[in-house]
Amino acid sequence: MSSGPDGTDPSRPRGGSASPPEGLLRFFDLEEKALREGRPSARVAAVVGPRALSVGVAVSDREGYLVRARSEGLAVVRRGSGGTALLHLPGDLLWSVVLPRSDSRVGHDFVRGYERLGAAVVEVLRSVGLSASWAEPPGLSEEYCPLGSRGKVLLAESRVLGGAAQHATAGALLHHGAIAVEVDRPTLDRLFLWSGPSPAARLGGLRELGVSAPVEELRAALLRRLSEFVSAA
Repeated sequence: MSSGPDGTDPSRPRGGSASPPEGLLRFFDLEEKALREGRPSARVAAVVGPRALSVGVAVSDREGYLVRARSEGLAVVRRGSGGTALLHLPGDLLWSVVLPRSDSRVGHDFVRGYERLGAAVVEVLRSVGLSASWAEPPGLSEEYCPLGSRGKVLLAESRVLGGAAQHATAGALLHHGAIAVEVDRPTLDRLFLWSGPSPAARLGGLRELGVSAPVEELRAALLRRLSEFVSAA
């Protein structure tokens, strides 16, 4: 997934959509603030409130799935990172790290650095019994980010649990992603009007994969591990 340009405001609701969850807006605002300041940071939050669709910085307002989302009363939020659409459901986990570009872990190949920048996510998922890894994307739908063909996706038990995207400035890198706890396939099918069999069958959520740990417990474990990663510079 590509990096977004500098100076964008990623967390504004789009015209005609429902009011987005305040927690989602705050998460995007705070990580972008850390990016502007070039300040190392780790952040994890669980989505609270109504469902919302976030889209990458370069996505056109005229995309058909955005029109359909607004007609369903879904909030639509603009991220500062690249990529396309992602549906956020209550309980889903959002995570991010910000590192200075001078940090050796960023490197010149940061656009391909999913394994090293997202290693903590894999470790936490493995600790709750999932065979998780960053893997090649399925290339089933360019409109829905985790089903696209760019970057890498978070895979567990042959299901796509989430993905990651980036926003790079001259001084720092924001690498962030999401982990699905549940999957709303009927809504995805209505929004994206796939041709042929629904690729949403390739998506997975923690609950249907047998992870019963409370969301808050998972959030705390992931924040602890990401914070250790950031502070180990």
